[in-house]
Amino acid sequence: MAYSKPNKQQRNEDYLKQNGNSIPNKNPYSEEVEEIKKLFLIICEGDNTEPKYFEAFPVPSSTVEIKGGCNTKTKLVDYALTKKKLDKYKDHEIWCVFDFDRKPDEAATQPRDFNSAIKKAEKNGMKVAWSNDAFELWFVLHYQYLDTAITREELYEILKGHWKLGSFHNDAKTIKFCEGHYDRHGGFNSDKQKAAIKHAEALHKKYKGRQDYAKHCPCTTVHLLVKELNKNLKM
Repeated sequence: MAYSKPNKQQRNEDYLKQNGNSIPNKNPYSEEVEEIKKLFLIICEGDNTEPKYFEAFPVPSSTVEIKGGCNTKTKLVDYALTKKKLDKYKDHEIWCVFDFDRKPDEAATQPRDFNSAIKKAEKNGMKVAWSNDAFELWFVLHYQYLDTAITREELYEILKGHWKLGSFHNDAKTIKFCEGHYDRHGGFNSDKQKAAIKHAEALHKKYKGRQDYAKHCPCTTVHLLVKELNKNLKM
């Protein structure tokens, strides 16, 4: 029988056995590979509330960009698509963040624009954290569950009470106040955030299989982005 020279790993295992040592399960010569965190590009329609909230998540691999003044949700998605084509963002998971923001004078065009924007983003491999009617629904769901149609002004009144504000527009829209939203709502894995995710999932389930997003009120998919960011926190 031909002699087969033991390889380096076998020689080391024999040495450990001879000296009464256990053999480690892991190959001592295997290279340690650090887990690569997911990269995010989050493009927000709003100026303060949404970007300051997402910037506060301790996710070093995320980039938050404000892109207001697009006039329509579809134009915001088109802007996101230009970013997606850049080499800088080729490995990023791109999220568009916008809300319905019901306007009576745009009732004829808003629903189609809202629905089309969501479908276009998803068709092109992007994700959308949308809210109907307003992003503030996500904050309200930290405190209570609601499943009847509601306007943004009504959401503001609810939050005014929870946050003990004199004026929502004068107090809650400032940069300083918005910078505190992440901590104000308990941050990662808090009871408040768990409740909001549970409530948002229940609302989303009501409309499962439907793509008439403009009629999904109240509803939000912000929880989907929050859950992804939570998986990539710097702990």
